[in-house]
Amino acid sequence: MSTSTSTSTFVIRWINFLTMILALAVIGFGVWMSSHQDECKRSLTIPVMGLGALILLISFIGFLGACKHISLLLWTYLVLLFIVLVAIMVFTVLAFIITNTGSGHTSPGLRYKEYHLEDYSSWFIKQLNNTDNWSHLRSCLVKSEDCNDLSKRYKFLKEYRHAELSPIEAGCCRPPSECGYPMVNASYYDLSYKPVSTNKDCKLYKNDKSIKCYDCDSCKAGVAQYMKTEWRVVAIFNLILFVILSFVYFVGCCARRNAGRSDQLKVRGR
Repeated sequence: MSTSTSTSTFVIRWINFLTMILALAVIGFGVWMSSHQDECKRSLTIPVMGLGALILLISFIGFLGACKHISLLLWTYLVLLFIVLVAIMVFTVLAFIITNTGSGHTSPGLRYKEYHLEDYSSWFIKQLNNTDNWSHLRSCLVKSEDCNDLSKRYKFLKEYRHAELSPIEAGCCRPPSECGYPMVNASYYDLSYKPVSTNKDCKLYKNDKSIKCYDCDSCKAGVAQYMKTEWRVVAIFNLILFVILSFVYFVGCCARRNAGRSDQLKVRGR
């Protein structure tokens, strides 16, 4: 066996061995999530375990093909890896396109920003306005207790006004500032005053901890901003992953070619 053959197969063998361990860790994490009491985290179980199983399958095929120098397995490994590379690139491009719009708006006297749903991509708006999707997200927001914790974190109004609230806290836990409701504390507004804005969110907001502004467009906008930030992080991670997997794919091509030569030599030797 030539030096190039041994090097490429050695690299593929160990890379896929490590990714198999990673895949088992991902599956284990999915199992933990399935037993978790939080319904929101439990809903991510299937995609997480599915991703782990896919990584495990592809890595096992590549590992076995490199160890046994089986050209057919390496071909299968390369085809699957190529499909994954294409999927990663498509998702990354779409993620950057979808998250290219939308940003916060500053309000007088407030340090945190407010968010408007119409600023975001039509895809985000469509998904968030879907009744089933929002019903599930809303239940998650209510159970998170983030809004109820604000009054515990910020005892004084001045402290609250200068706080750096998250997009979800700013959009779901309080009415838009344009409504003009006087703030009693971080979790309570005086709704006896008539709103000075025609924004429909002003009438939707209630001080009840199970209602708040969870049905407001401002809350959906806060969720959109949160998703935008998370998707950008995932997109950047995918770019890094794409570069790494491209290198693995190149080495895999070398290993497959060398395995093919090895098969030809065996046939000639007979």
